[in-house]
Amino acid sequence: MCTSSQIIGSLLVLSVLEIGLGVSSVAVGAVSFSLALREQTPQLGDSSPFLLCGICGILCAKKKSGLVMILFSACCICGLIGGILNFQFLRAVTKKTSSLYPLHLASMSLACIGIGGCTLSSWLTCRLASYEQRRMFSEREHSLHHSHEMAEKEMTENMSNGGPQPIFNGRVQSMF
Repeated sequence: MCTSSQIIGSLLVLSVLEIGLGVSSVAVGAVSFSLALREQTPQLGDSSPFLLCGICGILCAKKKSGLVMILFSACCICGLIGGILNFQFLRAVTKKTSSLYPLHLASMSLACIGIGGCTLSSWLTCRLASYEQRRMFSEREHSLHHSHEMAEKEMTENMSNGGPQPIFNGRVQSMF
């Protein structure tokens, strides 16, 4: 079973990969846009949702709060949808005779890698959330067990000091 630090480390590596894919895809998109303006052909798709997904992943690895994990999962799902739509768009537009074919191929490759990264990131986020939930439950259970022990200790001390004494607002009140 993976520890929390291993999951967080993997999440950070995938987030950096997603940021790299997002930056690369924006660069390929800019190059293809400038070439498309010259040739009057449609612009390539853009995989920049991977950039947002990577940034949220780093935030998730640092904060580890429930809301940030939900935000990151939502970004991963948006990255998956954006990557799939981008791949389908590029597949429909790509013609092997086009001068933009190498750029289309590069964009499709970036989209495929980004889709895989988003899938792994979503899975790791679920693992991290499960780990954090178990950790919080065990801490809560330990705290509850400790408070019961302290209450029993106080009760036995009160009994040994001459019998039961009324307790008001957490303080023992003397009867006299």
